[in-house]
Amino acid sequence: MTLIDLLTAPFERPYLTRALIELLLLGGVAAVVGVFVLLRRLAFLTDALTHTVFPGVVIGFLLSGQPGIFPGALVVGCLSAALFTLLAATRRVEDDATLAILLTGFFAIGVVLVSRRSSYTSDLTAFLFGRVLTVRSQDIETTAVVAAVVLLLLVALRKELLLVAFDAQAAQAAGYRVVVLDLALNLSIALVVVAAVRAVGTVLVIALIVVPAAAARLLSDRILAITAIAAAFGMAGGWAGLLISYKISVDHGVRLATGATVVLVLVAGYLLALVATSVRARAKIAKPRAGAGVSHLPIEDWRHPATDQAARAAALTADPEAGRAP
Repeated sequence: MTLIDLLTAPFERPYLTRALIELLLLGGVAAVVGVFVLLRRLAFLTDALTHTVFPGVVIGFLLSGQPGIFPGALVVGCLSAALFTLLAATRRVEDDATLAILLTGFFAIGVVLVSRRSSYTSDLTAFLFGRVLTVRSQDIETTAVVAAVVLLLLVALRKELLLVAFDAQAAQAAGYRVVVLDLALNLSIALVVVAAVRAVGTVLVIALIVVPAAAARLLSDRILAITAIAAAFGMAGGWAGLLISYKISVDHGVRLATGATVVLVLVAGYLLALVATSVRARAKIAKPRAGAGVSHLPIEDWRHPATDQAARAAALTADPEAGRAP
């Protein structure tokens, strides 16, 4: 058996093929959304949204079974995204306090509802951690539609979202409705979370969004490069995690949760990127030291700490690649 056969043969099984397609779709779109999450420093918001959709998942399941999970999560996810945007815009409470209130309140409602079922433990596990191997063709179609909507939205608003990410006050002064842009981004995050519920659950989806973007940011400081690397990293992590989980479970008799294995692969990739970046940085510092007549260390210019943020933000309206990632 060749190496290619070893890496691809398992996916000839229909249930693994469906799982692979679902993870590739989720890995790609979640990573792209994650780039904007990283730029806006909204990782805590994303974590909160993964928990606030939980009661919607439970309510949808109680009312209509498995087909009701997506619409239930969609309604509650969009509601929580809009509610957070509204509360944050009024400045009546701090953003962290708003997130904590939404996270704990919505999640507690979900736990109370699911605890009334006799199959409480198994249902709770499925909702929180997902079951990607049971994904149906209808779920893949739904994920594909969500991915298309989210990507179209981000492409249409990319310049405005980047402008807000670099300097929200400059965007406000330029006449952009920052609240509307915040709502669009928050809804995009909510849609990705909702689409990933059945595959990886409401807990592990945060890794699909944040980890690939964080790893890509270590390897580049250009927005387009970060986005491309993150998407490729997220999709590769889904494929590798599914393959590793299957091989170890079948060949060695050790059961591994597929969703958790995917997350561990992504985290391992992030650590490798971190090590590679550290080695590269040390090499840049050591190289001038070894040269004759060099009496100073090089200045790292990729973060531009002294650059005028307002000027960089204004430039993004004309060219989203005019500035580098902050």
